[in-house]
Amino acid sequence: MISRNLILRFAVLLTLLCSLSLAVTPAKKGKKKSSAARSPAVSKLSKTPATTKSTTTRSRTPARKRRVYSPWTEPTYADSTDGDSIEGEDLAVRRAAVAALGRLNGSVVVVDAGTGRILSMVNQKLALGGGYQPCSTIKVPVAMAALSEGLIDRETKIRLYGRTKMNLTEALAKSNNPYFARLGEQLGYERVAYYAHLFGLGEKAGLDIPGEHPGYFPKEPPKNGGMGMLTSFGEEIALTPLQLAAFMGAIANGGTLYYLQYPKTELEAEHLAPRVKRRLDIDNYIPEVRPGMMGAAQYGTARRIAAITDEAVFGKTGTCSERRTHLGWFGSFSEVGATKLVVAVLLTGGRPSVGPMAAGVAGEVYKRLAETNYYAGIRPLSPVTLIGAQSSQ
Repeated sequence: MISRNLILRFAVLLTLLCSLSLAVTPAKKGKKKSSAARSPAVSKLSKTPATTKSTTTRSRTPARKRRVYSPWTEPTYADSTDGDSIEGEDLAVRRAAVAALGRLNGSVVVVDAGTGRILSMVNQKLALGGGYQPCSTIKVPVAMAALSEGLIDRETKIRLYGRTKMNLTEALAKSNNPYFARLGEQLGYERVAYYAHLFGLGEKAGLDIPGEHPGYFPKEPPKNGGMGMLTSFGEEIALTPLQLAAFMGAIANGGTLYYLQYPKTELEAEHLAPRVKRRLDIDNYIPEVRPGMMGAAQYGTARRIAAITDEAVFGKTGTCSERRTHLGWFGSFSEVGATKLVVAVLLTGGRPSVGPMAAGVAGEVYKRLAETNYYAGIRPLSPVTLIGAQSSQ
């Protein structure tokens, strides 16, 4: 017979076993939910949908366009012929100038140095506008001023820094800024301003050309850099392509500053009589600047011309920036026999708008005219024209 004490022990043991069973059951369920209890295949499949969804979402998100900041507000490329009127132009010269400029945003002015006639003016709005800083093209008028005042001759060497010295020919060819800054400081504002106005800066270059602006010459030395910046970069000066062309024409023809004339019709062009603005007393100084201007086209800042044309080209480049546009200038003239043509180029826009590029445009103009035998077909001045030219002097 089972004792009562044994029954009580059995009941207590049974209760403990039941309690232990209840405590162990939740732990087993939790273990089944853990990743360690899953098989590698199940674990891999469970992760695949999430990865696929994430990849699909990224592929559908449009990529953001990267904004490229540009400090230049003027476009480098444009239709520079838009709005031009060409009824009185020499069409052969016009075609050469337009082709040479191509897609570049700029102006090309071609002038007969012996008469002052504008043969072609590409981008008339830019050429006749208020003008831009002349950059290093100002160095040619400054050289003429220093020669006229007897400060230098072609061989005079100016100390730039340390033992480095340079003469006028090399300084023009390589467009040396310290050289012309020194000249400006020696000349002073009054004398520089006198010669600048004598050479046509700050006044209209043309004779009754509608829409032409006179440019600007400052009434005092610039606050930014004083005379050094004025005579090496043209600081605060506003030069127009017409003014540069007129001055280059005076150097080409021996010292006569003509009014530039822009005929409106072919008939007016045929009967155009040259009009002299004033005679410049620079005959003796032109031979002093010509070697430097030729050197620019042969081995200096405009040397790309040498790879374009075999013609003798004399010129000066200019590169700087103003009003959030890069500027590329080139004022030049060529000599083919007795013919002297002036080509002035101004480029505006971004980085490609520099003096060497402008020189390349001018070189293309000269080359294209030579290829079409343009110089052989130039007509001599009529008796009426010659009488008009003589009486105007």
